Amino acid sequence: METNRQRKIGNLLQKDLVDILQGEVRKNGISNLIISISKVSVTTDLSIAKVYLSIFPSEKSADILEGIRSNAPLIKHDLSQRVKSQLRKVPNLIFYVDDSLDKIEKIDKELKGENNPITNPDLLERRKKL
Repeated sequence: METNRQRKIGNLLQKDLVDILQGEVRKNGISNLIISISKVSVTTDLSIAKVYLSIFPSEKSADILEGIRSNAPLIKHDLSQRVKSQLRKVPNLIFYVDDSLDKIEKIDKELKGENNPITNPDLLERRKKL
């Protein structure tokens, strides 16, 4: 159960992190890339913030996530400059790819019958013999 304080801090971090990440994308002249933050959840002791990213196109998500993780200390520094009047200490940032939209799309296709394993058995994962 997330407290009101955790939720407020998560929202504050989310807004500033969106500005930081999108600013970096613009500054580096990267086109055809959209990074959004679907959620920021903060631990009860406010020491860790889990940042869930939606990256489009999703084929680039592994490379982009690796780049963001390698620059996490710089991102945290930029964030601390923005929130220094509201927070005494900025939590450590842990970045994840939020693949919930992909899962929703897959379920939607399955409900429409597009990915029917009965008509297309190649969709089923092969069982490995032990």
